[in-house]
Amino acid sequence: MSTVADKLAKKSSRKTSSKQVRLRLVYIDFWSAVKLSFLGAVAIAIVTLVSFLLIYLVVDATGLMTKADEFVSGIADGAKLSAVIGLPQVLAFGSVVAILNLIVFTVLGAIVAGIYNLAVKVTGGLLVGFTSN
Repeated sequence: MSTVADKLAKKSSRKTSSKQVRLRLVYIDFWSAVKLSFLGAVAIAIVTLVSFLLIYLVVDATGLMTKADEFVSGIADGAKLSAVIGLPQVLAFGSVVAILNLIVFTVLGAIVAGIYNLAVKVTGGLLVGFTSN
């Protein structure tokens, strides 16, 4: 009886012909670059919100927030830092940062694609080699 391992060993023992292809990247589609950079920006926005939440929870759980409250109330005559900085405020600030990052990252992706397309006219493009196994 033949096992899967025997079949794989027979396949790997015979020589396969590999063909190399050299291609030149001369154009990046603008809308594809915008969609890809937007998708990356959404991932970064999610990571930003989760990290803001986790940092706030760690600071609150370790008691640093109460220490900061005592410090600020000692300086500013009874002002409470916890009244200004709470979970809703931290998440709102994180959302604003995430939305701004989303916009900037998407625009930068479009600008980089446009700059590459202009640079290709001068340099001729990026030469990339591929091989088939």
